[in-house]
Amino acid sequence: MTYVVTVDTCIPEGTPEMDPLQRAGAVALIEDGFDSVRAVEGPDGVEVGLLDTIVAVHPGGALLKVIVDAPALEFAEDSVRALVDELLERSELLADWTIERCEVELHQDLAKRSLDAAEGPDVPPDDPAARKARHAESPAPEDTEEGYGAEAKAAAVRRQMLGLAAELRSFPLAKFGVLGDGDDERGDGDDEFAVSPESARLAAGALVYATDILVDELFEDVQVLTQEDASVAECEGPLWHLERLPDRYALRYDAHFARRFLVTVIAMTTRFTDGSFQQLSCVAEELALRFLLSQATMTLELYELLDDEVSAALDAFADSVYEDMDHEWLYDDSTDGIDEASAGAALGVAPIAFSSWFTPFNEGRYVHPSAADEPEAAAQ
Repeated sequence: MTYVVTVDTCIPEGTPEMDPLQRAGAVALIEDGFDSVRAVEGPDGVEVGLLDTIVAVHPGGALLKVIVDAPALEFAEDSVRALVDELLERSELLADWTIERCEVELHQDLAKRSLDAAEGPDVPPDDPAARKARHAESPAPEDTEEGYGAEAKAAAVRRQMLGLAAELRSFPLAKFGVLGDGDDERGDGDDEFAVSPESARLAAGALVYATDILVDELFEDVQVLTQEDASVAECEGPLWHLERLPDRYALRYDAHFARRFLVTVIAMTTRFTDGSFQQLSCVAEELALRFLLSQATMTLELYELLDDEVSAALDAFADSVYEDMDHEWLYDDSTDGIDEASAGAALGVAPIAFSSWFTPFNEGRYVHPSAADEPEAAAQ
């Protein structure tokens, strides 16, 4: 069975954060280590196959997604931990790094539903497209007991989101429309425009909560495109998110592009949570933020937590992070061609041609080395 193992690694405590050159070196060391391995021996001599890896290095360490073929979840986790331990120890520059987390992340609700229905009339369909359709369906009307359970679940998710809000370290509550540090600092006539601190925290926590969902589902999209060796336009399997990119380039969204986009999402959200974010770096990050906002909104709606004030908080956040909305031209088929530099220049539209999606807007912007343009492409 295929498992996606998430590994959080950190630089030694008290060590200065890595600069861009050090991060690029760490990426190369880790990726070279993975490239030298095809399989790893798990507990009891069981062989675990290494299928794919994604490496996203940030100033304080690295986030790894390791896709393996293993007979059980425990074998996957134990084997990947042993492998990453060995890779770190093998390199003098990484030997002091620590593994903070190594686990397979399962969506609890869907896992429980599958287990409960494993031998019953509601057994989940084998076809992935049918499973995706079932998961996307709106919940059926519930009786009183089930309704109470749904309310309890919503309350638990709300508490979790509020607890996660502090992890969005790059953004004070003012970025979500809060005036001052609390309600007492609102001026006359500001109430209808300001957002309460609690609603702002719920919006911030929803973004962190949605990050895990978005990253995991994009991993699935990468796997589908890799297995079919197809673009989004040609893909017959179910995709969670990449189908929502601008249609005009659907033939160019292949597995290689999908990996670069996934790394971009990880790099962007890492800067959101480690406090280092300053500005969006490229068109791909603008699209990634669009996906993250959409996922956060859908998740809040799913648990009936999206009221007008929380929605206003997300809008305020988007307004504060986006410098412009030129990327929306990509979704307007009537303006096909406006995204090319020569066509858009007259209207003041920044170059957003497909070839420039992973190109930094300027020298001060950070694009992860695994997503950045190859030297030949960047020179064009």
